Amino acid sequence: MLTVADPWAISTADYPAAGTAAEKLEFLLGYAVLAPSSHNTQPWRFHVCGETVELCADRTRSLRVVDPRDRELLISCGAALHFLRLAMRRFGHAGEVTLFPDRQDRDLLAVVTLGDPCEPGAEELRLFQAIPTRRTHRGDFAERPVPAEIVDALLGAAAGEGAWLMAVDDGGRRARVAEMARQGDQVQFADPEFRGELARWIRPNGTYEHDGMPGYAFGIPDVVSPFAPAVVGALNLGAIWGGRSRQAVENAPVLAVLGTARNGPAAWIAAGQALARVLLRATASGLGASFLNQPCEVPLLRLRLREVLGTDGWPHLVLRLGYPHGEPRATPRRPVHEVLAL
Repeated sequence: MLTVADPWAISTADYPAAGTAAEKLEFLLGYAVLAPSSHNTQPWRFHVCGETVELCADRTRSLRVVDPRDRELLISCGAALHFLRLAMRRFGHAGEVTLFPDRQDRDLLAVVTLGDPCEPGAEELRLFQAIPTRRTHRGDFAERPVPAEIVDALLGAAAGEGAWLMAVDDGGRRARVAEMARQGDQVQFADPEFRGELARWIRPNGTYEHDGMPGYAFGIPDVVSPFAPAVVGALNLGAIWGGRSRQAVENAPVLAVLGTARNGPAAWIAAGQALARVLLRATASGLGASFLNQPCEVPLLRLRLREVLGTDGWPHLVLRLGYPHGEPRATPRRPVHEVLAL
């Protein structure tokens, strides 16, 4: 079984070209586990059997307060699925995906086989190469506009996976989204259960855990980070966080909303695959991205967001994109052996 001390250090040179199908799949899963997930919960498990790998939802990692329907959980799993597909293509496997193969097993999300030999396209290679360098950038962006052709490519990336990405260019609409982000923080932080759930996934900067969000992801210094979970859990920081969220929306070089025409598990998996492709396309273009999902997590605000966007579709994620200052640090990842089901 493949083990990697740091999952982010995975190298194409280690691919077991002469190995068994199972050995190849375990290696390829090393790219899947680098996918983004809400609160960095990494809510997936995999089962490898021969030339097939099963992707399962790990609902022990559900966020019952902020994500009661497991919508963001399935979006996260969809992102991992897309990373796995790209890795298969990079190493010459077409990759065949069957979604929801067993209606009696709601946790079995997809079955993926290696498939026929194939040659990856130039865009697939470009996106694959971005997997180990993709990061969530929660800091400020440079005051540098993102070219329209890059924005158009991001919109096309979402469409290619059956979702839509809408850029919020109009100043009035952006101001309304910014206010929704502020209100969302106030609503969420006023709930002690929300604060407790968030605190459980915040880690000290020197954490040995393989999941969650270290303090440095929020710009919290090392000396303060051990106290961050207790502070977040105990205090209503909605006014402070809300002000920062509103400013983050207002100052984002690109503000975009990712959504789908329909709502439900299949749409959420599609949204996750689209998110993965958008983020990798952004990374390959030198952009950073982060999430401000309060307008999609608070039900009333989500309905208002649909009105602001003028869509009958369902928004799932709010993204801010731009050219980052410096290189954000990677957040922890569970190695493959920790997510393999026996």
